[in-house]
Amino acid sequence: MGMTPKIAPSMLSSDFANLASEAQRMLHFGADWLHMDIMDGHFVPNLTIGAPVIESLRKHTKAYLDCHLMVTNPLDYVEPLAKAGASGFTFHVETSKDNWKELIQRIKSHGMIPGVALKPGTPVGEVYPLVEAENPVEMVLVMTVEPGFGGQKFMAETMDKVRILRKKYPSLDIEVDGGLGPSTIDVAASAGANCIVAGSSVFGAPEPAQVISLLRSSVEKAQQTSIQ
Repeated sequence: MGMTPKIAPSMLSSDFANLASEAQRMLHFGADWLHMDIMDGHFVPNLTIGAPVIESLRKHTKAYLDCHLMVTNPLDYVEPLAKAGASGFTFHVETSKDNWKELIQRIKSHGMIPGVALKPGTPVGEVYPLVEAENPVEMVLVMTVEPGFGGQKFMAETMDKVRILRKKYPSLDIEVDGGLGPSTIDVAASAGANCIVAGSSVFGAPEPAQVISLLRSSVEKAQQTSIQ
């Protein structure tokens, strides 16, 4: 089952005044990716960061910057984020029903990895055409809370989507974001998620390295169990 585990601390939970050192700290603790939440105050009520912050952070790290675009017009962000040094560009299916083919093509032509995200209330079937396209997305992000704010409670009912996606696409990167931590990782990992975004559970922990290690081992254990 699945792909390699990728643990992606959500930098939304970091100390923004010390973003470079927070990023280095997470990588030192074993993080694979750094998850960057880009919100426009329109698609979601919150307003966070944009290309200038990505560009500033890129000067201090070679890490994979996993950018999650909670924005109404993702096409407008492709070029600025590529120039800024984003690695992955994950857009929401809810905002891209008419232009996702162009969006994927542009993301790839700018050297970034395309992903598609879906909100808890969006049917999983909405992303099938994007995974099965001639020029497909390479990751699906299943939101396990309503997008827009950190620190929300994990919605276990969203795991049905993860199970369906894993069964349908055994080698797809499937990411989960929202309320992930030591108490919820096992259900997400056993459903088939391999890319784990965790914010407050990592940054708020006395020993973040232990939490990152626990998240990874849960995914590895679930993958081994599914192979047997």
